[in-house]
Amino acid sequence: MTLPFDIPHDRPVLIAGPTASGKSALALEIAETQGGVIVNADAIQVYDNWRILTARPSEEDESRAPHALYGHVPRDAEYSVGHWLREVAPFLAGGTRPIITGGTGLYFTALTQGLAEIPATPPEIRAEADARVAEDGFETLLAELDPETASRIDRLNPMRVQRAWEVLRATGRPLAVWQDDTPPPLLPESDCTAILFDVERDWLNARIARRFQQMLDLGALDEARDNLTDWDPKRLSSKAIGAPELIAHLRGEITLEEAASRATIATRQFAKRQRTWFRSKMKSWAKFRP
Repeated sequence: MTLPFDIPHDRPVLIAGPTASGKSALALEIAETQGGVIVNADAIQVYDNWRILTARPSEEDESRAPHALYGHVPRDAEYSVGHWLREVAPFLAGGTRPIITGGTGLYFTALTQGLAEIPATPPEIRAEADARVAEDGFETLLAELDPETASRIDRLNPMRVQRAWEVLRATGRPLAVWQDDTPPPLLPESDCTAILFDVERDWLNARIARRFQQMLDLGALDEARDNLTDWDPKRLSSKAIGAPELIAHLRGEITLEEAASRATIATRQFAKRQRTWFRSKMKSWAKFRP
């Protein structure tokens, strides 16, 4: 890839973009030509039970440059943006220059703008939220949020809606109020090179369709089979796009062709939400089109 701008060798690099846009390839190129450690900023790639289905860097790629925060979290563990910020902080303290790349927009926003220090959700409130979503859908929680919080979150993302509702229910304070009390960021945008993959929808959709078939060719179905025995759809690791569809196929509920079709559609929908987030929250980032 050829960038239309220079990347200073002495500054951290952030590379964000929708799924399948080519972020990892650019990060690897920078690491190989300029040096640095590639640090994951994808909420599902942290889990150890999915490599192929989440498009984690291959073992070959990992041998070409240092990588960090990939596949290091057990499948049944909780993991949040707060966990990620604590783990990424040492890479900002000096030494090898970090090249932070991924598709979880909230991670980048928290890193460059700060993260509100909200108390953890009590298990009983999480259970209450889960039960309501299962019975009535996440829209019932969305309807109870304050207008300011509702205007800030991704209202099409059930996880974000439920998190905002849990914060309000547990603390009595809207998420927007907590956000307004946010401490200074770990890495201000002015101290790094921030790159956003701003790609065309049709170009990306074509790549998404090809990539899921490539995942199947590489063994994604066997990977899903390894997760079948203790499958729990409530786990964050189970939110890997394509995982519920492949599990449904392995249980005999749908054909493999139908699973692939549903997963591809889900990936396109996810990429659309990502692009909306990035264009809203990262207007000042340097735009890059492969």
